[in-house]
Amino acid sequence: MNVFQDKDTFLSHFKDRLRKKYLVTPKTASPRHAYQVLAELVSDYTSEAWYENLQAEQEHPEKEVHYFSMEFLMGRLITNNLYNLGVRDVVLEAFSEIGLDLDAVEHQEVDAGLGNGGLGRLAACFMDSIASLSYKGHGNGIRYRYGFFEQTLKNGYQVEKPDDWLKDRYHWEVRKEEESLDIPFGGSVEEQDGEIVYKPDELIRAVPYDVPIIGEGNGVVNRLRLWNAEPTDLYPRDIHAFDYNEEIRNISAFLYPDDTTDEGKILRIKQQYFFSAAGVRSLMHKHYENYGTLENFADKKVFQINDTHPALVIPEMMRLMVDEYRMEWDKAWEITQKTCAYTNHTILAEALEKWPIHLIQPTLPRVYSIIEEINRRYVRHLRNHFAHDENKIQELAIIHSGEVRMAHLAIVGSFSVNGVAELHTNILIHHEMRDFYELYPKKFNSKTNGITHRRFLKHINPGLRNLLKEHAPAWLEDPDRLKDFECVQDDADIQRRVMEIKRENKVALSKRIEREQGIRLDPDSVFDVQVKRMHEYKRQLMNALHIMMVYNRLKTDEEFKKGYVPHSFIFGAKAAGAYHYAKKIIKLINTIAKKVNNDADTNEHLKVVFVENYNVTYAEQIIPACDISEQISTASKEASGTGNMKFMMNGALTLGTLDGANVEIAERAGRENCEIFGIDADEVTRLNREGGYNPREIYDNDEEIRTVVDQLTNGFFEDVPKNEFEEIRNKLLNEDGFYVLKDLRGYSDAHKNANERFKDKKGWARMAIANIANSGFFSSDRTIEDYVRDIWKLPRFSLEKK
Repeated sequence: MNVFQDKDTFLSHFKDRLRKKYLVTPKTASPRHAYQVLAELVSDYTSEAWYENLQAEQEHPEKEVHYFSMEFLMGRLITNNLYNLGVRDVVLEAFSEIGLDLDAVEHQEVDAGLGNGGLGRLAACFMDSIASLSYKGHGNGIRYRYGFFEQTLKNGYQVEKPDDWLKDRYHWEVRKEEESLDIPFGGSVEEQDGEIVYKPDELIRAVPYDVPIIGEGNGVVNRLRLWNAEPTDLYPRDIHAFDYNEEIRNISAFLYPDDTTDEGKILRIKQQYFFSAAGVRSLMHKHYENYGTLENFADKKVFQINDTHPALVIPEMMRLMVDEYRMEWDKAWEITQKTCAYTNHTILAEALEKWPIHLIQPTLPRVYSIIEEINRRYVRHLRNHFAHDENKIQELAIIHSGEVRMAHLAIVGSFSVNGVAELHTNILIHHEMRDFYELYPKKFNSKTNGITHRRFLKHINPGLRNLLKEHAPAWLEDPDRLKDFECVQDDADIQRRVMEIKRENKVALSKRIEREQGIRLDPDSVFDVQVKRMHEYKRQLMNALHIMMVYNRLKTDEEFKKGYVPHSFIFGAKAAGAYHYAKKIIKLINTIAKKVNNDADTNEHLKVVFVENYNVTYAEQIIPACDISEQISTASKEASGTGNMKFMMNGALTLGTLDGANVEIAERAGRENCEIFGIDADEVTRLNREGGYNPREIYDNDEEIRTVVDQLTNGFFEDVPKNEFEEIRNKLLNEDGFYVLKDLRGYSDAHKNANERFKDKKGWARMAIANIANSGFFSSDRTIEDYVRDIWKLPRFSLEKK
């Protein structure tokens, strides 16, 4: 029975379950009670469609993609599921009748702690788009017990606490214990009667938890499979059983454990192999059961390797086919290369993983020997291609200098290698991976990232959604039709409404920030936002130094003060627990905030807030309220970015460098509807190659910049020791590897332009409309269609035709 068929049917079931389960009525129920019951009803309703999907897949199996990723930053699913099932209006009407606030009920769901930044959010957007476009595609990851961490701020410093997001029942997951697998680690590899025999000394049970991914309005339900690590009876006997249980559970306890020690590196290797091997083994076993062969495996499955973390998918496929299914090496390698596709997300050296042989070999002895053989055959191919250029061969080898290079393994073992923005892909093929491109030119391609417009416009910005419904009614089904909105960009009434919607969103965000952190922001000020993972290349430090410049001007220049539109700078970011320098930048931002927010002489013109525990749900409130989107990474360092797309789609002005997808945003919105500054990727590449940049020259020749750099350590900040930020000052003057000082003057000038432009409200509204109207290209629906056309080759799935 469809409990959501109408308001009265839903209310009857809702009230009945409230009474039976919690002994309360709608009047006495807490928001948590209401959420628990609503989630149960939605989950039950979803199960019927999910079962139909599973039956159809089993009876008529077609090609499907499996997306392997260390992160799936899903956010709250209750709202997404209500919308995609088409039942939210029924629930909203019912709750209005009985006096329940649906928004408040939805906010009872915690963010699933399965990711940290853009990598995980991209994976979540892809899952939504794959299902909503009626393709069969499933995620494969880890069910982290504590996720990344919950961030608190104490005296301006980041403090990490375990994010115990599973302390209450997570309604969307289904434990599939009958599909558990034992994953081997350690032990030895021996040859017996001419065959390789692997004898592990440790088995770790991988228990799958499936989360339904619901397509919008099409009956499609896909699966996000998350693997939980649990102990077995086979483990090294030199470890006490209690300690061993704790050690095993750590595999699925935290996202990105500290890898500055060998123990941390081993844990990461185990994590990556654990979920990669579990996913591969499960899928190959089911395929063999269905077909009695693996020779057609690549015709039915694509494994998309999201960054290098799941690269062990490749040797694990080989291990299973060669060792367990007794397949010849060449045939197994052909199937592997036809199945696996690799997405590169970075050119940062520290993110292109390299695992020391002395750690990976004893941890995964059989997998390592497989990698050795892959490398041996690959190096033979290199010698044919590069003749006697031993340096080139060593540069490109998978194993070299005592390390296994995971990006090289992913490239060699895949049929497709894609970058995630045009600029990023060009850097890969012309610079960072030029020799690989020479070897495999047909493998490389570009797939500009995207975001799900359903969540990041339809769900989070109802005012704008309703306005678009009037003037671009087809945009929900076809995001490219947002372009229709451009026809009214000169309409004064539409401009006014756009600005009113923005202000309403700013008021709502201001209230939350004041309630939670005690900082009052003026909703008529410019809301200038930088929310993203804390990292040096993203240059939150440059933003902070510029705020100090603005503060100094407000204190010393009355003309500047009179002409300055009040500005509210909003930061949100988490720094990895072991990333000391990034955490020091958080402390600096909070120290600046304390000084400027408490200065009565300037705080009507300038406010700074670092929001605590930034996550997907917080982003959903910040994004619609943003006027200026800070996308200021060092050119060539940001592969794509997706936050830039979300802000653009909600009408913010991009103030940024020509980095990642900013290039394409500026092309589509028009440079006149952005503020672009800074050295470009070619200049960064040249400086990195040739040298010649001396940050002290800028310090010596620009008095304003010299002032703020000196203020880091001259007692300007009264509440911290003088040497609190000495490390930052020294790094700026002696290294400045991300060109903060080199771009700071241009960044300041871009801010002056943006502040001046904000005075022209009609012009600003016109710019906002231009950004919204040209953002449809950045829907992840378009990205997925590109993957399907060029890489995955999937058919559309329909329950009707089954």
